[in-house]
Amino acid sequence: MRVLFKSRDPEAIAMHELAKARSEFVFRRLAWLISKATVSLSDINGPRGGVDKRCQVEVQVDRTRTVVATSIARDWRGAIDLALAKAVKTLVRKRDNLKPTRRVRAKSLAWKLAPEMALQEAR
Repeated sequence: MRVLFKSRDPEAIAMHELAKARSEFVFRRLAWLISKATVSLSDINGPRGGVDKRCQVEVQVDRTRTVVATSIARDWRGAIDLALAKAVKTLVRKRDNLKPTRRVRAKSLAWKLAPEMALQEAR
């Protein structure tokens, strides 16, 4: 699993190592499912303050499926943690909703491979 970091804000760039470490920790059990995770940090209204720190986590499961989670908080750490929690919750829910693959029984497989042999064994 690769973790990419994007930001233009100087304060957010200082959070690079924290964002990478938190992402690796949160996704540690789902790392086999994830090929790439992108963490983007931005300050919505600049230096004025307030609840304006935005974190967007985009998780690429395979070439066609991605999960995007966004959060807004008062500080960078809170925004990162909230977005990562949302992403993990969505990934687990999507993984659990997948239909299990149908299991093939040994007798039906033998019948398909050699029907005449299966008839002789049945007698």
